[in-house]
Amino acid sequence: MKISFVAFPLEKNLKAQAELIEKYGNHSPEEADFIVALGGDGFILKSLHDYLKINKPIFGMNFGSVGFLMNEFSLEGLNERLKRAQLTKLRPLVMKTLSPTGKEVKAIAINEISIRREKYQASKLQIIIDDEVRMEELVCDGVIISTSAGSTGYNYSASGPIIPLGSNVIALTAVSAYSPRHWRGGLLKDTAKIKIVNNQPSKRPIVAHADHIEAKDVTSVEIEMSEGLEIPLLFDNNHKIEERVYKEMFKSQ
Repeated sequence: MKISFVAFPLEKNLKAQAELIEKYGNHSPEEADFIVALGGDGFILKSLHDYLKINKPIFGMNFGSVGFLMNEFSLEGLNERLKRAQLTKLRPLVMKTLSPTGKEVKAIAINEISIRREKYQASKLQIIIDDEVRMEELVCDGVIISTSAGSTGYNYSASGPIIPLGSNVIALTAVSAYSPRHWRGGLLKDTAKIKIVNNQPSKRPIVAHADHIEAKDVTSVEIEMSEGLEIPLLFDNNHKIEERVYKEMFKSQ
C-alpha cells in the first residue's frame, strides 16, 4: 500500500507527519494509492482542491478544532483503517461569474459558493432557479449556496440547514436578509440551475467566492452541480457519517 502524507505546516502536524512517514514510508501523491492529510477541515478542503486532477482518495486526520470531514489521529493500524474506510464521493458546485466588462470567472466549490456585499450597503439580488425568477429582489448581506460537505460551516453559521453527506440537495441560505425580512432560504434539488443577479451593480457591488477563489464586481453568478466530477473522501468505518451529522445537528452548545 502506497501512502502520501501531507500536512498543514504547524509543529504538531509536521511531527505527526514525520512519525507516520517513518512507520509507513512516503510516496508522491501521483504514485500513492491514498493521500493522508493532517490538519483541520480547511486543510483537507485545500487538499481536495490541490489533488482534484489525480483523483486519489483522501483520508483526513484531525489536528483542527471541528474536524467534520476528518478522522481521529492515530499512529497505529493505518493500513487496516484505509482498507476498511467508507468511501464518500463529493460532488462540487461549478460557479460562473460575469463582470460589467464581460469578464468571466469560472471556479469549483467543494464547500460553498458565497455571494456578499462588497461595501457598506446591503446587496439587492434577484434569484432565478431553472430559468424562472423566484424572487425579484432580496435585500441582504448576501447568499450562500452550499453542498452537503459545506453545510456545517458558513452555511450553518448563517442559520442554514445541515445536509447529510450524499444527499441530492443543495442549500440556498440568505445572510442577514432585510427584505423579505423573514426569508431564510431553502433546499433545492442538486439538478437545479441557479442564477443570482445583482440588481444595482454600480451602486451596490458584490463579490463571489467559490471556496477560496474570489471574483469581484460581478453582475451575475450562475451555479450548478458539476456533471461527472466526483471527489473521493474516506471516513473511518467505525465512525459513521450519519452519526457525525446527527452530533453536529443536535449539539447543545
